[in-house]
Amino acid sequence: MKPKDTAEQAAFRAEVRDYLAQIADQAPESATESASVAARAAWQRKLAEGGFVGVAWPAEHGGRGLGPLEQMIVDDELERADLPGILDFIGIGMLGPAMIVHASEQQQHRHLGPLLHAEEVWCQLFSEPAAGSDLAGIKARAKLSDGGGWTIDGQKVWTTNAQFASYGMLLARTDTSAIKHRGLTMFIVAMDSAGLEVRPLRQINGEAHFNEVFLDGVELPADAVIGGVGNGWKVALTVLMFERMAISGHARSFGIELDAVVEAVRDSGRGDDPIIRRRLAELAVDLMALSAASKETLFALQSGLTPGPEVGLQKVTLVESTTAAGELGIDLYGPEALVAGNRWAETTAFAPGLRSAGGSNEILATTIGERVLGLPPEPRLDKNVAFDQLPG
Repeated sequence: MKPKDTAEQAAFRAEVRDYLAQIADQAPESATESASVAARAAWQRKLAEGGFVGVAWPAEHGGRGLGPLEQMIVDDELERADLPGILDFIGIGMLGPAMIVHASEQQQHRHLGPLLHAEEVWCQLFSEPAAGSDLAGIKARAKLSDGGGWTIDGQKVWTTNAQFASYGMLLARTDTSAIKHRGLTMFIVAMDSAGLEVRPLRQINGEAHFNEVFLDGVELPADAVIGGVGNGWKVALTVLMFERMAISGHARSFGIELDAVVEAVRDSGRGDDPIIRRRLAELAVDLMALSAASKETLFALQSGLTPGPEVGLQKVTLVESTTAAGELGIDLYGPEALVAGNRWAETTAFAPGLRSAGGSNEILATTIGERVLGLPPEPRLDKNVAFDQLPG
């Protein structure tokens, strides 16, 4: 149960509400990829001017020095006013916080301000064709050059916002002799670098939310390293922790609105269908549970606690809810629901990619089973063991 706002939080909520009322007429009509990137960036800048982007960031980095509950208040008020959120949720929610933890003072001074105000949008260059959930298996290689800089070769995939990003946070292998979780280094790479090519991956709705990124001899300076050479895995885990919390806490950003599903059921005239009612009830329960769990995570963070692997369950619930909502919308509206720009087309097209974001559902389920529930690890299949000798 969400507690009432404290006096300070109530005053902050009133401040947010008043500011949004002043700037509401400047909001873009849509927050989807089909909307103007420039308009969405301008909207983020307007929110940042009021002090309502990165409110949990330290004040010295342009934030308000508040907590995650205050960020939830901003999100609540945006939803109440039916206004879009920020453009660069990856940079603000994941990469910026990781830079605050690991980046040098010079890197923070150079990048955090422009990131906050959407003057520079960022992307996350982690996953590869053969290394997604097994992130430590990446093949992208960074070789030290004679001048002390680095040369990057490799391929990344499923990169959100790469088509209009200014910078990316890239994980590459710098030591091939070390075990795979070691020998990795995190880099800052300019997306307009020579030798870097972005190729959009077109989805069923016509949008290109994800991209492939090819790096062929991309040269980076020595000061492009974040967190020190060989410490890339530590930096990556920080990003992933923020990513899982950001994903589970932003269901609305991914097109999941219970009111919209209820409206679809009413519009279809199938509200008395017991199967439809059951699907709606199951979705409502999942979304309410997700909302409650996300808020509990925020309360823990506000109290100085560090959430554990159970946060992954929120992300799994979000993915399953997203998929269920999209399928229900399509079943109710039929083929017209798949027209480009339609709410249900957007949700259905985005759901498969969300399943892998922040670690696949299968990986997270295994982590929850082993580290939260204390279940024994799944036995590995030995090719020399006869079928009738396998457990169970």
